[in-house]
Amino acid sequence: MPRTESGMFNPPHPAAILREDVLPALNLTVTEAAAQLGITRVTLSRLLNERGGITPEMALRIEQWLGVERGGRADLWLGMQLDYDLWQARKHAPKAVRRAPAVVAA
Repeated sequence: MPRTESGMFNPPHPAAILREDVLPALNLTVTEAAAQLGITRVTLSRLLNERGGITPEMALRIEQWLGVERGGRADLWLGMQLDYDLWQARKHAPKAVRRAPAVVAA
C-alpha cells in the first residue's frame, strides 16, 4: 500500500479496485459491466479512469450488482471513496487557516 514519508496511508481510488480486480475476476468488459449496472459505458469508463467518484447511487448499484456477500456493500464503497477524497483534500489543504478561539464559559 502506498504511504507517505510520514507513514500515512495513501488510499487507492475505489475505481481502481473495480478496474483491476472486479472486472477481470468477473471476466467482463466495460460495456458488459455498464449494461449490468444499468449505466452508460461512458459513465463507467469515466469512473474507471478515475475522472469521477463513487456516488451514493453508484454504491447502491454496485451493492445490487455484486451482492453484499461478494464485497458489494454500498457503505464500504462509499467509505473507500471518502478515504480517497479526504486524503486528496488533505494534500491540497490550505496552510493558513486560523484556529477558532477557545470558548469561554459565562
